Amino acid sequence: MTYEKNKIAIQFISFGLIVLSFIACDSDYASLNSDVLNSDIATNFDILSEKEYSVTTYTKVLTPVQTNLLGLTTLGIYDDAYGRTTSSFVTQLTPSSYSPTFGDEARVDSVVVTIPYFSTATGIDEDGNTTYSLDSVISKGENYNNIKLRIFENNYFIRNFDPSGSFNEGQAYFSDKTSTSETISTTALEGSELTFVSYDELGSNMFVVDNEIDINDKGYSLKDVNNLDENGDKTLLSNEPPAIRIMLEPSFWEDKILAKEGDAVLSNLNNFTEYFRGLYFKAETVNDDGSFLVLNTTSSNNANITIYYSKLTESTTDDDELRDSSTYVLTFGSNKINFLDNDFTLPINNVDATNGDSRIYLKGGQGAIAGIRLFDGFDNEAGISNFDKFRNDFVNLEDNKFESSKRLVNEANLVFYVDREQLDLLNEDPDNEPNRLYLYDAQNKTPLVDYYLDAANTNLPSFSRIRHLGPLQRVEDETDADYEKGIKYKLKITEHINNLLLSDSTNVELGLAVSLNVNIEDPSISFSQSKVKTGDDLNLTVPISSVLSPRGTILYGNNVTDQDESKRVYLEIYYTEPNY
Repeated sequence: MTYEKNKIAIQFISFGLIVLSFIACDSDYASLNSDVLNSDIATNFDILSEKEYSVTTYTKVLTPVQTNLLGLTTLGIYDDAYGRTTSSFVTQLTPSSYSPTFGDEARVDSVVVTIPYFSTATGIDEDGNTTYSLDSVISKGENYNNIKLRIFENNYFIRNFDPSGSFNEGQAYFSDKTSTSETISTTALEGSELTFVSYDELGSNMFVVDNEIDINDKGYSLKDVNNLDENGDKTLLSNEPPAIRIMLEPSFWEDKILAKEGDAVLSNLNNFTEYFRGLYFKAETVNDDGSFLVLNTTSSNNANITIYYSKLTESTTDDDELRDSSTYVLTFGSNKINFLDNDFTLPINNVDATNGDSRIYLKGGQGAIAGIRLFDGFDNEAGISNFDKFRNDFVNLEDNKFESSKRLVNEANLVFYVDREQLDLLNEDPDNEPNRLYLYDAQNKTPLVDYYLDAANTNLPSFSRIRHLGPLQRVEDETDADYEKGIKYKLKITEHINNLLLSDSTNVELGLAVSLNVNIEDPSISFSQSKVKTGDDLNLTVPISSVLSPRGTILYGNNVTDQDESKRVYLEIYYTEPNY
């Protein structure tokens, strides 16, 4: 504990335990003065609150955002009040081994593409099968809508480093199919199109099928087609969780992989990625509808392309027909790029960075984020800035540095109201509203100190850091009890405010964005910010979790009309001060 904090503790020692008790409390403080402090307990302190602090909020409309190095991959169709977003991706492939020996008269029997969903096991059904809920499929209503998927051989070489950048600078690729120096052509992405196939029960007859992906929460069974049980059925290898699982026509892979045995193109990763530049997964609608998928392409064990092949058995017998089965696996490489095609019908406007906007438009992907300035502007009566006025009200300063405390901050909340009227007019599905927002230091591209002090939940991200980044507060729809509509977000920033007062921290501009998973924002876990391609602000970035989320909402800003005054964004501070 610093000297300054010790000084505060001494100054308020008679009140310390009481303060700690409601720092740990997450409820509103309407009755604190009567229930916690009263004339029978203490008469030298008042617990007060104030929400008349200056907050300026404005929308930042995003140009194309960086979509490589995201960790996760998105695919599919998403519709909301803003319009439609279609997500596709291109990926390099990585062989499981190099310089393979496939054997005599090797031939491909089948090829399977597997991309698992993020799912949670929920129980066991009557047949003894594991049941699941899908954590990463965003669809309309209770049912999942299928998508059409086309897979092409990619002929565009994805670079690791930017040839026009500084030494060892990584190459950034953007949502509009561009890099920092070029555009990726459709011709390069859409090379040979791969054919979807299926097999009969015995696995002996192959036939072509359509490209519609049946999205469901059912697991699947892996069976060995070359080993039949006594009833002539394929033997069970394992039961797997839900996934996209596609069978591809084998001849492409026989020519592309098996025919290259002994060739230098299979000898190392550099040669392989130059020779086979990966696959392009292109999403399309089914009956003008679809679902939006967040896919676990980083799972090397489950996300892959498996080539099942057979070769002549090395045997001393005279039977030349005996064959052995084997596999060759290609995993999804680290170089993956998402492409986002927006067809927005709702214009994002009213961008006034100086005075603030009446509405804040937040939209994931290549959408919009918000800028927030606390204690913005000038106090004419005091003749100083609003920030200096705030500091003078709470602390004593010496040479513009903290010297002692006048008031003790117990809790500070930044509160945003949802523009319920506008979302209802746009017929927004309440299930589309983002459950979590992410508030961050936009200047330093880091979370606020409150983020690190809040409890993380890696197993259930929806319940992670819920004190600092409070979930969307909802109420039951008066006309439809099946829906709960969003009302407001309350974001607790107590430690950030204390830092401004006690540690002489810079009052930086904050950023606000929708979030797919607030755990992704932790820099200790992953790279947490993506570049934005713009000529106006070369340092503008956007949180990766926002790039991955298609969701959007509309919030009230600071520059509202008198009619909307009760919904204006506000900063609320509960504090304790001596009353003598």
